[in-house]
Amino acid sequence: MSLNLYNEFGMRSATLKWIVLIGCIVIAIMVGIQLYWLNHIYKLEQKQFRTNVIKSIRGLFEDIDISNRPDGHLQQLIATQPDPNTFIIKTDVIPSKDTLIYYISNELIDFDVMTECIVAAYDKNEKEYTYRQQIASPALQSRFDINSIPVYPADYHYILLQFPGRNKYVLSQMNFWIIGSIIVILVLIGLAVSLFYFYKQKFLVEIQKDFVNNFTHEFKTPLAVMKIASEVLSQPGITKQPERMEKYTSIIRHETEHLQSQVERLLKMAASEQQELPIEKNSFNVKELIEQAVSKLQPLMETRGAKIDVKMNDEKVEMKADKNHLELAVVNLIENGIKYSARPSIVIEAGKTDSESFIAVKDNGIGIDKKYYKNIFKKFYRVPTGDVHNVKGFGLGLNFVKKIVDAHNGRIVVNSIPGIGTEFKIIIPS
Repeated sequence: MSLNLYNEFGMRSATLKWIVLIGCIVIAIMVGIQLYWLNHIYKLEQKQFRTNVIKSIRGLFEDIDISNRPDGHLQQLIATQPDPNTFIIKTDVIPSKDTLIYYISNELIDFDVMTECIVAAYDKNEKEYTYRQQIASPALQSRFDINSIPVYPADYHYILLQFPGRNKYVLSQMNFWIIGSIIVILVLIGLAVSLFYFYKQKFLVEIQKDFVNNFTHEFKTPLAVMKIASEVLSQPGITKQPERMEKYTSIIRHETEHLQSQVERLLKMAASEQQELPIEKNSFNVKELIEQAVSKLQPLMETRGAKIDVKMNDEKVEMKADKNHLELAVVNLIENGIKYSARPSIVIEAGKTDSESFIAVKDNGIGIDKKYYKNIFKKFYRVPTGDVHNVKGFGLGLNFVKKIVDAHNGRIVVNSIPGIGTEFKIIIPS
C-alpha cells in the first residue's frame, strides 16, 4: 500500500470538506445579508412613519388656526421630540378638544398612520395638560393609560402626540418581509444542515468502504495460506512426511492465531465504541504482564526475526490497573514496532515512581514525523509508510491503546525520530 487508508479517504473527503465549508460560509453570508436587509427595511418604515406623522401635523395646521406661522417648514412645526414615539407641537392657542381630536384623527388616517395615538393639550399658564384623549386605531385595538403621560414643562402652549404602539405598528407593516425572511433563513439553515449531514454521511461511507477493503486485504492472505496448507495436508502420503506435515500444521496454527487475534481486537474495539471500557484495577507484576504480551507475539517475532529486550530496575515492581486491557495495549505497541521495522529490535522498559507507573516500548522502525503526532491516535489513521508498502492493519491499534490509557486516567507520550525509531510511553497514575 503506497498510502495509508486514512489518508486515502481523508484526501478524497478534503475537497468535499472545503466545498461544504465554503457552502456554509456562503449560506451564513446570505443569512447575514437577509438580516441586514430586514433591519434596513425596519429603519425605512420607522422613517416613513415619522414622515407621515409630520405630514399629518402640517395638515392639522392647515385645518385649524392654532399658529401665527401656519406656513412654516414641516420640521419647524415640531418644538421637540423627547423620544421616537412622542411629538410636541408648539402652538399659539389651544383648540377645543373635539375640534383637535376630529381633525388630527382625519389627518392621521389620510396619511396611513393606523395606530393608537394619545393626544394631550398643554397650557403654559396652568403648567398642566388641559385635556387628554386616546384615538383608537382601526387596525390595532389596544388600551393605554393616558394619565401616565409625563408632563414636559414649557413656556409655550403645545399639543402632544404620543404613539405607544408605534413599534408594533411598524412591525405589522413589515409582515410580508418578516415572513419571507424567516422562510428564506429557515431554508438556508436547512440547506446548511443538509450539507453538513451529507458530508458526515459521505465521510462515514468512505470510512466504511476503506475499512472493508482493508479488512479484506488483512484476512485474504492468511486464508489463502491456510487453504494452500490444508490442500497440502490433504494429499495422499503426507503422513509419511512428518516434517512436512508438521511444517504446514504450524503454518495453519500460526495463521489461525493471527486471525483470532484480529477478530478479538475488532470485537473489543466494537465494544469500546458502544460503552466505556469496563476497567477492573488489580495489582500485578509488570514483568509478568510484559512476558505474557511478548509470548502472544512469538509467531510474528519468529517470522520477522525480531529481538526483544526487557529492561527493568526492579523485576518485582507492581502496577495497579486492568491487566487484560493493559496487556492488549502493550501487545499493540510491540506489534507495531515489529511490523514497521526492517530488522525489528524492541526495547521494553518499565518502572514506578511515588505517583505514577510506566511501560515504555521503543523500536528501531521507520519513525513518525512530528506533524503526524496529532493524528496517530485517531481511528483508522495510519501514518504514511514511505517505501514500506507491505504493512497491513486496520488503523485501530493506537486508537484502542489511547482508549485504554484514557480509561485509566493516564496518558501516552510519543517520542520519535524518522529513520531511527519510536518510543511510546504509557503512564498510569499509581
